[in-house]
Amino acid sequence: MELLTVFAVLAVVLPSLYIYTASVVSTRFPKLENKSICLLIAHPDDEAMFFAPTVLALARPETGNHVKILCLSSGDADGLGESRKKELAKSGVILGLRSTNDVFVVEEPEFRDSMTTTWDAGKISDLLMSAFAPHLNKSKSASSPPTASIDVLITFDAGGVSSHPNHISLYYGAKEFVSALVAGKPGWASPVDLYTLTTLPIVRKYSAFLDVLPTLLSWAFGTDKRDKKHPGGLVFLNGLAGHGSFTTAWKAMTTAHKSQMVWFRYGWITLSRYMYINDLRLEKIKRK
Repeated sequence: MELLTVFAVLAVVLPSLYIYTASVVSTRFPKLENKSICLLIAHPDDEAMFFAPTVLALARPETGNHVKILCLSSGDADGLGESRKKELAKSGVILGLRSTNDVFVVEEPEFRDSMTTTWDAGKISDLLMSAFAPHLNKSKSASSPPTASIDVLITFDAGGVSSHPNHISLYYGAKEFVSALVAGKPGWASPVDLYTLTTLPIVRKYSAFLDVLPTLLSWAFGTDKRDKKHPGGLVFLNGLAGHGSFTTAWKAMTTAHKSQMVWFRYGWITLSRYMYINDLRLEKIKRK
């Protein structure tokens, strides 16, 4: 009986503490405002399964941000590419994008959806350059500042969260793109900040909202907080219920990505801390 009482108390106290912490983080932690932001993903459903807290936070109208999603494949490994493109567009709007016109899907042979294929970082960089800085190759002058049509690029880190080679390829392609923006332009900072989603060990990955304390400690002791305009780390916590919360992320998966909702995915979207919590790190890019 005493054990049951303890569990009952924890079932009330832990969610309450998390909800309070989420409210504090949303108002007092570093944030991005009035930015043009691109979320770079590999497959339709990455935006909901991995980046939902980020998209929900950054796409809120009061932030003044304009968030877009660029997906480098239609996820056509099982022949469902056309359906999955529509699912991605629907999911993006559920998560707060202004319209389906802010979702872009690339379908090229070199970016084939595969668990065994590593995409070429140079080709990813070239694609990003043509999309966001097509004029740069025409401006060779070292005295002119580099410019781009986005301020922030967000993608996976070197671990890819799930070790998927397509995810990992995005990290290296994005780094090459940001480095190329300032190549041959000494003294100029990159016009694009690259933030990556932190890969975690399996115990933390499946701890749902209970990962909040390790996440906050990692942010407190592992990020540079000196530059307020370019925070070294960002933390986004979904609420547990209501609009713009965990239930919205759940809705994006279950009502938009219906083709992907096989039985084991319900376990992921219930237990995965990425449905509740995202922490991003600002990448330090070496010049070419």
